[in-house]
Amino acid sequence: MIEHIVLVKFSQATTTEQKQELIRRTLELKNIIPGIVDIQQGINFSSRSQGYEVGLTVRFKDREALENYGPHPAHQDVVSYLEKIGMEDSIFVDFEI
Repeated sequence: MIEHIVLVKFSQATTTEQKQELIRRTLELKNIIPGIVDIQQGINFSSRSQGYEVGLTVRFKDREALENYGPHPAHQDVVSYLEKIGMEDSIFVDFEI
C-alpha cells in the first residue's frame, strides 16, 4: 500500500467555508477514483504547522493507483478549486507501507 500525505498553505483571504468545501470535495474522491483505500482530510489545529492549514492523507492499494490519481479529472477539479481559493504552497510525501 501507498500512503500519500499533503499539507496545504493558503492565502489570508481564504475562508474557513472554502476550506470546508475543499474537504467535502476531496473526501468524495474515494467514491470516484479507483484504487483509493482510505482518504482523510482536516483543518489543522496545531501551533507547530509552520502555516500549513489543511492536511490530507490518501491510502492507495498500490503505486499504479497513486499514478492514476494525479491526472484523474475528478482530482484535477479539486486541484483547480485549490488554486481558485488561494493555495499558496503545498508539501507532498509518498511512501510504501
